Amino acid sequence: MSEVITAAVAALSAKISGFDGVAKFVIPGEGAIMVDGNGVRAADEEADVTLTAETEVFQAMLEGEMNPTTAFMTGKLSVDGNMGLAMQLGSALS
Repeated sequence: MSEVITAAVAALSAKISGFDGVAKFVIPGEGAIMVDGNGVRAADEEADVTLTAETEVFQAMLEGEMNPTTAFMTGKLSVDGNMGLAMQLGSALS
């Protein structure tokens, strides 16, 4: 597991609790992170929504330097699947 994924799991764990659904964050070249009712972990499984962003974009969102909605609208974050769950995650990250 990459250092980027390890740091992202820790950061997401601090921000997200009690998520009702299954989401996957994909960071190309680094790996994937799953978020569900059991918490946050490094894994690559089926999900209701998949969010994909480059390392820099993902880190900026986690650090509060980039709004997830802005990242999506500018094409820096792609969303595949349940948009409602994606919006819940965006709120948790903001």
